[in-house]
Amino acid sequence: MAATQRPLSILIAALGGEGGGVLADWIIAAATAEDYPVQSTSIPGVAQRTGATTYYVEIYPLKNAQLGGQRPLMTLAPAPANIDVMLASELLETGRALANGFVTPQRTTLIASTHRIYTVDEKIALGDGRYDSARIVAAANALAKRAILTDFHKLAANTGAMINAALFGALAGSGTLPLPRAACEAAIRSTGKGAEASLRGFALGYASAEGKAATVESIPAKPGVARGAQASSLVERARRDFPAEVHAMIEAGLARVADFQDEAYAGLYLDRLERIAKQDRAQGAQDYSKLTGETARFLALWMSYEDVIRVADLKSRRSRFERVRTEVQAKPDEPVHIIEYLKPGVEEAAALLPTALSKRLLAWTGRRGLTHKLNLGLHVNSSSVFGFLMLRALAWLRPLRRMSARYAEEQALIERWLAAIAAAPEPELALEIALCGRLIKGYGDTNRRAKASFLRILDALIDGGAVADPKPRAQAVRAARAGALADPEGRGLETSLAAHGIAPLPPPPKIIQFMRRPGVKQKAA
Repeated sequence: MAATQRPLSILIAALGGEGGGVLADWIIAAATAEDYPVQSTSIPGVAQRTGATTYYVEIYPLKNAQLGGQRPLMTLAPAPANIDVMLASELLETGRALANGFVTPQRTTLIASTHRIYTVDEKIALGDGRYDSARIVAAANALAKRAILTDFHKLAANTGAMINAALFGALAGSGTLPLPRAACEAAIRSTGKGAEASLRGFALGYASAEGKAATVESIPAKPGVARGAQASSLVERARRDFPAEVHAMIEAGLARVADFQDEAYAGLYLDRLERIAKQDRAQGAQDYSKLTGETARFLALWMSYEDVIRVADLKSRRSRFERVRTEVQAKPDEPVHIIEYLKPGVEEAAALLPTALSKRLLAWTGRRGLTHKLNLGLHVNSSSVFGFLMLRALAWLRPLRRMSARYAEEQALIERWLAAIAAAPEPELALEIALCGRLIKGYGDTNRRAKASFLRILDALIDGGAVADPKPRAQAVRAARAGALADPEGRGLETSLAAHGIAPLPPPPKIIQFMRRPGVKQKAA
């Protein structure tokens, strides 16, 4: 055995359900068929995207027939700076591998998908909590000996395959394996079911690694607005009355609000947006498309706010059940049970009532201290007949939404926000006010805190006279918005407002509940 020979080390980082184990099995099967010594180990990841499942494979580059009965000694775990090929099924996993030292410019070929599956921390951030993908891509190109970066998820999806097939194709096409393409394809065929789709994904990945143009059909977009003459006229109106730079954003907004309520509601969306566009043109702003586009974005999100009706509708749609079955990889004959964890409260129920009845109900429960005590935790099996019909019954209340207290409250706040944008004397200030729409998000306590921050900025800086000049006021609004997004408790916002002489509000009171210790009797007074 040549003393200079060392095993080829391959590290795979994949998320759950992406077939990382199958990819490792394909490599092992191909190497075994070609008579190469091979060894693999795996380390399971943990929940909530705090770590990927990793698979480590070593292939000795001399065949068993050349070793004269000897067996190479191979390691069980990857070591930093000792990886020949690093495969990552998602861009943030690439970042983890880079940070852990598994990718080096002297040795490592990096094969990674550039698509993102956002982490819980990214999703729960009040602002834009996404990690900077461009920094990871730049680091990958700088730190790898060779970097093969493309959207392997899209390559695979357009062939009906999983991402592991496209990654395997890129690995085979990279020239780092001592395995011929035919052996890799044979390993895929040996799995049987789904092999044809996997081979198509393999072929696209192989072409991508070779630098050849891979033919990928674009995924057909879902129809934007509901079908019909009115829907068509709304799209035509948007394309006629607004600049081309914002057509995609406005059409996406039309689709969202029409799906939320109806086509008439989508017409209201355009009416509101047109007011901003006219005011913007009258001011002669150079960033006309930017202001209109940002307003279009947050107006669509706000007009399609989340209420009980919306949640029930989304949870009971056929597309949602199909998506869940796809995610858990259920076979056509396998049943899938979906349990919804819901906690409706008095405020959610009152929001569905007309304004007068809603106020009476909230006042009655408030006087008796029942507003939060009546919040019920429910486990609803939406895949059962009863659970599904219960959700659909709530979703069928959509035509009555316009008579609800929540609808009236949201529309009033939207109108106040739009009026403030239109009344701004400077385009820069108008844009900063429009971006305050980013504060409105979530439901329940999150939504209440968001609206409190929004109204605080509106009252103190936009409608108030704390900062008179438009340009300094725009800067103050920007800083206050950043403070509100950085601190959900509102102290960052109050600190920002205090810099302009606005007295900070005291921290909101928190309920302290004293619990009696079990087994301890209360003493008589």
